[in-house]
Amino acid sequence: MEFIESKDNYAVSYCFPTHNFSCVKVVRSKPEYMLMYIFFSLLSFFTVSMNLLVIISICHFKQLHTPTNLLILSLSVSDFMVGLIVIPIESIRLIESCWYFGKTFCSIFQATVFTVIFVSLYNLVLIAVDRYYAVCEPLLYCSRMTMTKTMMLIILMWSYSIVYNLTLLYCNANLYRTPQEDHICHGDCTMLVSFTWGVIDLMVSFIGPCSVILGMYVHILKVARRQEKAINRAAGRFKDSKVVDTESSQTKTSERKGTKTLAIVLFVFMTCWITHYACVLSEELISNPSLVIAFLVWILYINSFLNPIIYAFRYTWFRVSIRHILSLRVFDSSSAYINITAQK
Repeated sequence: MEFIESKDNYAVSYCFPTHNFSCVKVVRSKPEYMLMYIFFSLLSFFTVSMNLLVIISICHFKQLHTPTNLLILSLSVSDFMVGLIVIPIESIRLIESCWYFGKTFCSIFQATVFTVIFVSLYNLVLIAVDRYYAVCEPLLYCSRMTMTKTMMLIILMWSYSIVYNLTLLYCNANLYRTPQEDHICHGDCTMLVSFTWGVIDLMVSFIGPCSVILGMYVHILKVARRQEKAINRAAGRFKDSKVVDTESSQTKTSERKGTKTLAIVLFVFMTCWITHYACVLSEELISNPSLVIAFLVWILYINSFLNPIIYAFRYTWFRVSIRHILSLRVFDSSSAYINITAQK
């Protein structure tokens, strides 16, 4: 039974009425509950569905088995986990304004959230490396970014993310004391991090990877502009003799389009990530920091829904693969070997 206390003519509800240090529960109207649950259920459903389409597409069609698409696959797996696990549980906590799942599951959930967001960030680092070799060192690309090496990098990245975040949680587990000491009410799921680990996490989860990504893409942009100017000069020189390397031109156009698409994905995520960390670091300057940070965290989660939409607008092969999957043509034994990039 929900306990409601009248205090100065205001109704105050508690998450755990029998507990002395229970969190205060936000009381909402039934239409509010229904609308919020419907919205977040749809967000979770479409995030899972769209990323599942990306995963099936890359796994099924042999032509999509490339190092770049393996990195997109890894990013889609982390986005899929956000839609399947993170968004439903976070939405319940947001709507109910209480954590009802216990302290142990709170730690497990935090480890999951930190890992999938961490993986997304380091996926973007690997994508930046992939694009660097594709644009800046095209002759070395095939030897440096093979399928085997890319798969090993992805496995190492996921393992590193899991180990790092479990270590972070384990080393800061002793910071959980009584609610009176930490000023944390019963019914909240909050992680306390020591100053030392805060500095380490700032370097590992923010400054380090963001610097690598931004530095590489600045260099990629410069090289891409030089290459475009060189191609235009060559095209102007040979236009009269009609000497045109069609295959090379199409390959470079495809590479540029792929780089631009992944740059959009990177830009959207990095904007949310940098803004989130900037707000965390300047918490004292914000009038309502908890509300702002909660909003930016949800923007990060919604980013997992936006990535497949970006692929749908930018990649022809993704739109074609969606039609094959939804029409069940993928169950045809020969469908895995079709030239999916040639279809429209």
